[in-house]
Amino acid sequence: MEHLGRHVIIELWGCSEVINDASLVERAMRSAVLAANATLLDLFVHEFSPQGVTGVAVLSESHLSIHTWPEHGYVAADVFTCGSTTNPAAAAEVLRQMFEATTADIRELERGVMPPAPSDIRPRALANV
Repeated sequence: MEHLGRHVIIELWGCSEVINDASLVERAMRSAVLAANATLLDLFVHEFSPQGVTGVAVLSESHLSIHTWPEHGYVAADVFTCGSTTNPAAAAEVLRQMFEATTADIRELERGVMPPAPSDIRPRALANV
């Protein structure tokens, strides 16, 4: 295995007012978990006063989190999954659509990339030899 997991970092701008509604954010999170083919273990959503919502979904494969700033039309989210049966990028697309974002910056990182074995590491001075 080249890596242990994939971590998708999601920046959404120009989102609709639904990002200030805890029940709609929860629905979006549940839909995103399904789209990612992940297994939901627990979900917690908190609505702030006067505005903003934070949600965390604990997955068998890791987690999904969302933080909203309705006054800026902005959502910061991430989906981290391990294993080869999930698709965290699909979750990102569901969130983009459900929050009606006009601009999205979605980046995927490989997590748990195995470092080279100690026998494969050569001293820097010999690296160019």
